[in-house]
Amino acid sequence: MAGALLAASLLPVNARARENVQHSCSRKPSVPDAARVCSRPKVPVQVNCYSGLRRSLLLSRKPGHGGFHSVVAKALAAPSRIGSRAVTVAMFERFTEKAIKVIMLAQEEARRLGHNFVGTEQILLGLIGEGTGIAAKVLKSMGVNLKEARVEVEKIIGRGSGFVAVEIPFTPRAKRVLELSLEEARQLGHNYIGSEHLLLGLLREGEGVAARVLENLGADPSNIRTQVIRMVGESTEAVGAGVGGGSSNAKMPTLEEFGTNLTKLAEDGKLDPVVGRVPQIERVTQILGRRTKNNPCLIGEPGVGKTAIAEGLAQRIASGDVPETIEGKKVITLDMGLLVAGTKYRGEFEERLKKLMEEIKQTDDIILFIDEVHTLIGAGAAEGAIDAANILKPALARGELQCIGATTLDEYRKHIEKDPALERRFQPVQVPEPTVDETIQILQGLRERYEIHHKLRYTDESLVAAAQLSYQYISDRFLPDKAIDLIDEAGSRVRLRHAQLPEEAKELDKELRQITKEKNEAVRGQDFEKAGELRDREMELKAQISALTEKGKEKMKAESEAGDVGPVVTEADIQQIVAAWTGIPVEKVSIDESSRLLKMEETLHKRVIGQDEAVKAISRAIRRARVGLKNPNRPIASFIFSGPTGVGKSELAKALAAYYFGSEEAMVRLDMSEFMERHTVSKLIGSPPGYVGYTEGGQLTEAVRRRPYTVVLFDEIEKAHPDVFNMMLQILEDGRLTDSKGRTVDFKNTLLIMTSNVGSSVIEKGGGGMGFQLDYSEKDSSYNRIKTLVNEELKQYFRPEFLNRLDEIIVFRQLTKTEVKEIAEIMLKEVFERVKKKSIDLQVTERFRDRIVDEGYSPSYGARPLRRAIMRLLEDSLAERMLAGEIKEGDSAIIDVDTEGNVTILNGTTGTSSSSAIEAPAGIA
Repeated sequence: MAGALLAASLLPVNARARENVQHSCSRKPSVPDAARVCSRPKVPVQVNCYSGLRRSLLLSRKPGHGGFHSVVAKALAAPSRIGSRAVTVAMFERFTEKAIKVIMLAQEEARRLGHNFVGTEQILLGLIGEGTGIAAKVLKSMGVNLKEARVEVEKIIGRGSGFVAVEIPFTPRAKRVLELSLEEARQLGHNYIGSEHLLLGLLREGEGVAARVLENLGADPSNIRTQVIRMVGESTEAVGAGVGGGSSNAKMPTLEEFGTNLTKLAEDGKLDPVVGRVPQIERVTQILGRRTKNNPCLIGEPGVGKTAIAEGLAQRIASGDVPETIEGKKVITLDMGLLVAGTKYRGEFEERLKKLMEEIKQTDDIILFIDEVHTLIGAGAAEGAIDAANILKPALARGELQCIGATTLDEYRKHIEKDPALERRFQPVQVPEPTVDETIQILQGLRERYEIHHKLRYTDESLVAAAQLSYQYISDRFLPDKAIDLIDEAGSRVRLRHAQLPEEAKELDKELRQITKEKNEAVRGQDFEKAGELRDREMELKAQISALTEKGKEKMKAESEAGDVGPVVTEADIQQIVAAWTGIPVEKVSIDESSRLLKMEETLHKRVIGQDEAVKAISRAIRRARVGLKNPNRPIASFIFSGPTGVGKSELAKALAAYYFGSEEAMVRLDMSEFMERHTVSKLIGSPPGYVGYTEGGQLTEAVRRRPYTVVLFDEIEKAHPDVFNMMLQILEDGRLTDSKGRTVDFKNTLLIMTSNVGSSVIEKGGGGMGFQLDYSEKDSSYNRIKTLVNEELKQYFRPEFLNRLDEIIVFRQLTKTEVKEIAEIMLKEVFERVKKKSIDLQVTERFRDRIVDEGYSPSYGARPLRRAIMRLLEDSLAERMLAGEIKEGDSAIIDVDTEGNVTILNGTTGTSSSSAIEAPAGIA
């Protein structure tokens, strides 16, 4: 409809319309608007519309408006033969929903009267018929109603022939009314065209049929205009948070639309209190007092409180606690996104920005605050246009425009430092991250706001915990932002927990669901007597749940009236939120966890056979970290596991990750044989800028950033390039590493394990027979001697500064035959579990176990030959029988070795005669 309306305003009147106009002219002595069509000169004039109004949502929401802009484009392309001016698309984009409704009603009135044109009289009828706008209210107060107005219109111009074109054009006078409404809106400082502006344009035109209708109805145009202006002023004041709040009477329509008055918000108490930051606020005030280049730029990491400093300045101005140089000024924050939005055509953005600058120069009491000031670079720049930064540069240099900017260090370096002409116009003010103590004071200042929002109370301990724990465990963000987020989410969590049903009501609700299910089943089974009993029970339970819920609400209300705000956020709640964010267990150790930690060696030994020294060292490190006794600036622990292959070095790291960190996936494993070349070192921390893969990050740093509480296993560390050891020095000493993008990755909650085969030859030579014909003291002395020799050999591979930073070097013993037999039991259990999933019961005899141990035992190669022996002797034989169909699902099989050493598999379902000749099975399943 709106599309047709606009197209109609630009298309010529057809011949039938001209005949109708001439016919109506001949019937009336007066000359109506439509009759002037023939006499108006055809001089096309383009209206330069004021830009800056947000488009009405009605254009994209109401049916029939979908093709609005396409129709506009088509209409503009067609030559206009009717009027002296073309109504542009930009004008209709400024129409409010009520103004569009007025034009639509005007077209309906034209159809009702059978006229092929929309004149001033139809616009007047549309204004009256709209009913809710300022124009309709004013006309109603003047005694003008729709019924009488229609009668007067028919008296003056009569009815048409009845045939009405699909697209009804506007008369030149009607177009003039639309243009005058735009001028009225601009004079009032409005960026939109409403029904009130259409009425003012109608009154200003003053010579059409509409003017005669108003005169005949006894309405005085001057009184109508006065009343409209008064009501427009009242509605503008009611908007409230406009930029113009304060003592200045200057009109600032552009600032009102694209800015927010922080000083007004501060006066109304709508800003959060700003705690601390006194040196930064005073430095900003000092720069603002300069004669030229009085533009401070707040530079700091995201979340440290740059925007809060601007709000703090606004609060000081509102309270009068500022020097006379900026007393009474208003801090306006500018929305750059909104300023750029909708500027489709070249020059629109520049026009907006120039008008904004003119308004600021005229008032001389505006301090502009631009958050993310680096967005000025390139803002609004199109082909042949200049961006916002270049438009603002002259005013910033001369002191005509006072501007506070805020941006991060990275963005300042990336955008503003590259433009020296812009950089010299801003005076940088560094905003450092507050300390933990300062953050606690900030949280105490914000406490009341968050207590009111969440309707609960924060303990002092919870605020201290939020500052300390966020500083210690959340390393990729900055104070006070991360601490504020902690108390906010903790408040939401506690409130949500208390908003749930009481425990008694939960039990009843569970019973209610069961009763409802049984009732529905009884109805389906046509057992209506039982269904009736269950329905009675259902109603009873619902009443009980409702009563308990109401009782809980009344209790909370009584506590609130008594001064108790209800739920309380404690230190434990903050700890739970930190644990949920990072995966690091920071809450107090529970009784169950204490038991697990104390029995850690016993549990790890179920998977790692032997190697008591390594298991004890790992367990001690975890216990130290969990109770909070470890050095907070270093990793949990760092070890080198040195020993021959296959003795359990990597297996111990996997067992630790599975037992304490949740799963083997919680371990970051790096095979250091992949980092033998110098250039491969960059894979750990990411490629340097300019190289392929720069944006992907490093394998080590990205893995630890995502999961900061983990085991990091550097497998076969001696194979890595020496540059890797240099890089690891800061991890071992300070618990941090800087990646290729300059981000610091926290390793303070990781357990570093490095495995190495260095010294394996010493262990093999010095440990021959170790564990067999030696008593306990001889074993220990032999182990200590070997450990000393291995340490000496490690010093030949690694530099002293690397070895000196490790917590412990653990030498793994060679496996004895007894330990290999225990490992065989573990490996056999794994096979049994896999076979059990196929519904096959598998058992082995002692002879078969001994055969596996004899074949799989190798002091030089550890337990790996044992895995190969099980695969060859057991898995291969079993697979052949299963494929041959001799062993099927549901069968039981017994694995044995005959007198000649061959493996035999007996199917337990074939009979008992073959099983009597073998030893009793061990019964592992």
